[in-house]
Amino acid sequence: MNVVILCAGFATRMYPLTENFPKPLLEVAGKPVLDYLIEQIVSLPDLLAVHIVTNDRFYDHFQHWYLNKKKGGDFGTISVHIYNDGCVDNENRLGAAGDLLLALREIGKPCRLLVSGGDNIYLFPIKPLLEIFQRDKVHCIPALVETDPSKLQKTGVLEFADDDYVTKLHEKPAQPPSMWTSPPLYFFQPSVWHRLENFLATVGNHDAPGYFIDYLCQLERVKALKLNASRLDIGDIKTYQEADRLLGQKPLELDNLEKLFYR
Repeated sequence: MNVVILCAGFATRMYPLTENFPKPLLEVAGKPVLDYLIEQIVSLPDLLAVHIVTNDRFYDHFQHWYLNKKKGGDFGTISVHIYNDGCVDNENRLGAAGDLLLALREIGKPCRLLVSGGDNIYLFPIKPLLEIFQRDKVHCIPALVETDPSKLQKTGVLEFADDDYVTKLHEKPAQPPSMWTSPPLYFFQPSVWHRLENFLATVGNHDAPGYFIDYLCQLERVKALKLNASRLDIGDIKTYQEADRLLGQKPLELDNLEKLFYR
């Protein structure tokens, strides 16, 4: 399995903090946001490599971060690749789907993928979700409950069939159809290679990854893994400061594994 981490956004809502510095490398409780994800990823079984996609403005920042972590032995024997998508400003960005395709072309051979945004701190363990993905042999995405209507209007909201397979993903809906949100964490089977190519060739919106998930679930089975869990989404300065305050008061503890899945 390969891991792709999307870090090519310009985070304009967090200016001036992110005008000349990438959001995933901002420190929360003393370490970069991205480190929280990396600490989980390096312990996953059957991992071939980690592929990080960033932009031209922040490429050097990620190279510096990587070299420091490699020097400290944080990646062990895992191969890490950092790609520059060539974008220099927010107006001309490739979008999440375009950056994902760049990584897939670099990987070359279709395989199973774990794809994540680089600006979320997941408060749940990723490994149990990976085990279900490997067992069931379908695409999988976690689903988290959100009861605040204003937050639902700012994220991807899921609709399901009775068997918990996704029928539609609504990106930032004015009228949310459920309380189930989709964080930017996706487990893809190898068929995602040609599905993504077709999506980019036929669908207009390439920005938020939720648009591709909505497209994919119309064509293939996408299983929702309903979790009793949460995340810290670093979306603006307020949520960044709140994450820093929360984890500064209490170190990160992943949600109880025994009660992880919603029943």
